[in-house]
Amino acid sequence: MYKIVKKEALNPTVTLMEVEAPLVARKAEPGQFIIFRATEDGERVPLTIAGYDREKGTVTIIFQIVGAATETLNSLQEGDYIHDFVGPLGNATETEGLKKVAVVGGGVGCAIAYPVAKKLHDIGCEVTSIVGFRNKDLIILEDEFRAASSRFILMTDDGSAGEKGVVTAPLEKLIQDGEEFDEVIAIGPLIMMKFVVLTTKKYNVKTVVSMNPIMVDGTGMCGGCRLTVGGETKFACVDGPDFDGFQVDFDEAMARGAIYRGFEAKAREEACRLLKAEVK
Repeated sequence: MYKIVKKEALNPTVTLMEVEAPLVARKAEPGQFIIFRATEDGERVPLTIAGYDREKGTVTIIFQIVGAATETLNSLQEGDYIHDFVGPLGNATETEGLKKVAVVGGGVGCAIAYPVAKKLHDIGCEVTSIVGFRNKDLIILEDEFRAASSRFILMTDDGSAGEKGVVTAPLEKLIQDGEEFDEVIAIGPLIMMKFVVLTTKKYNVKTVVSMNPIMVDGTGMCGGCRLTVGGETKFACVDGPDFDGFQVDFDEAMARGAIYRGFEAKAREEACRLLKAEVK
């Protein structure tokens, strides 16, 4: 059992939790993930590690409330316990040797992008962070990104904060203006990462993407997280979650990610009814 020592709503649909998990915190690195079960009979769900404190023995997760499992997790409060919290799983983001990097984050994917940007900043890399949200009410971790970036660009779809537009616009302008990035790291919705790759591929700028497909066991046994990368089948849990963006079949990944959308909506509706009944 893993105690929740901090809970904070970052926006109406995104929650931060700091969880006591000393063995996970001891080994965690940016880019890796955990798998949680909120309750004994709960669904196994992967979440990328958003931060860790080795001295306190805590791991920070940031999640969007999108289904039954995250609805149940969000119902827990400080002092409550998460039943399972397994990790760190997957491979850490490779940062060695990088001197100039653009980190591109979209929506709740910024929770994954931030620790990567921070580690790069801490090792002396020049970091340009470009983050995008639908509107100002959904912005998370703005101050943290600013502190970890040599250059910070905020985009919103409606122009309610930062610049109006999508994250690929300032990225392409920087490249056209002569910025030479060692690498672009894109983390966010599949459609966003696909268009970042389509942008950088025109200029042959190496691009790494973080994939978070359907996952069950997290050890390469179930095959649920399979992806096609460079024409070969890869498993996000053991081969990733980071991959060469030029090689990922995004259309296949998006199609597979939508398979269970109807089932998830029904499960969340049932979970909401149960939670409301318990409150009464």
